[in-house]
Amino acid sequence: PFVSPAADPAVISPQDPTLLIGSSLVATCTVSPDFHLKAEDLYWTLNGRRLPAASYAALGPTTLSVALAHLNGSKQQSGDNLVCHSRDGGILAGSCLYVGLPPEKPVNITCWSKNMKDLTCKWAPGTEGETFLHTNYTLKYKLRWYGRDNTCQEYHTAGPYSCHIPKDLALFTPYEIWVEASNRLGVAVSDVVMLDILDVVTTDPPPDVHVSRVGDLEDQLSVRWSSPPALKDFLFQAKYQIQYRVEDSSEWKVVDDVGNQTSCRLAGLRPGTVYFVQVRCNPFGIYGSKKAGIWSDWSNPTAASTPRSERAAGGCDPKGGEQNTTLRRELKQFFGWVKKHAYGCSNLGIKLYDQWRVWLQKSHKTRNQVGKEP
Repeated sequence: PFVSPAADPAVISPQDPTLLIGSSLVATCTVSPDFHLKAEDLYWTLNGRRLPAASYAALGPTTLSVALAHLNGSKQQSGDNLVCHSRDGGILAGSCLYVGLPPEKPVNITCWSKNMKDLTCKWAPGTEGETFLHTNYTLKYKLRWYGRDNTCQEYHTAGPYSCHIPKDLALFTPYEIWVEASNRLGVAVSDVVMLDILDVVTTDPPPDVHVSRVGDLEDQLSVRWSSPPALKDFLFQAKYQIQYRVEDSSEWKVVDDVGNQTSCRLAGLRPGTVYFVQVRCNPFGIYGSKKAGIWSDWSNPTAASTPRSERAAGGCDPKGGEQNTTLRRELKQFFGWVKKHAYGCSNLGIKLYDQWRVWLQKSHKTRNQVGKEP
């Protein structure tokens, strides 16, 4: 018989339904009379897998139903494919099942401004997170007391839940910022965050980081760097932080007491060891802001090694009697005290410490030379 090209072989009802996880569904496939197929000539698949005949029911000569109970979340955000087939495997009709959860209220909105020129915000999708449905997130913002709602356009710039506002931001005026989440099952809106751009400024990492030896002092390195250039014209205070690690370790040690100086002496290091050093900056107090500021990224690691110890490994000191033993013990205790108080970037006792280390190394060289004489 002649079949019109416009005729659909079959119709599935409901078409492309959206359901909550745990729901049940009865879908029907009704074949067009033009195709001369009966209910017993049909079968169902879900995502390519044939559904058991026990879940079918013939509701009429050309209509076959299938019952799906306790549906799980969709395996793909584009929906699960429920398909009605003819006996020979031909596809008669299809429907997408969207099974999931409504979005939760986005939480933990945090924002930062790079050199006061832009604004980037990120958030978390809620306590559960996974909705099994495509969920769209929209960041919106406006000036607090006036102005219209604006919508952020550049998403995924700092991760999956983030957006970047590149320009045209006002200073000295607070913004209201919020995130809207929407999918086929509903809409959820975050709490509104209020912030001033000046309170969330961060910078590029400090440039020109140099690490060098301190003469022949075998347990010290000198670190110096420059202030981030973008902040030189701002009224701000800056504080710095250093972290360092030995070459064969992944554990960083952090020095917090650097303050606003652009150099630091690391003390108490291992002789003859390669160290990697990084520096970061926190601009705070910009134009009088009372907020704590945001740390920059760390600078690229810079490497340097401490001098090797000139003392012979496993060597013995020349015998000097009980008096010398007592003196060495007292000096060792004193050295430990100075070393402890000169740790990090503190200048406490650093001059005395330098003098002590130079004297100690000279004394070791003298003893070693004496010990080598025939």
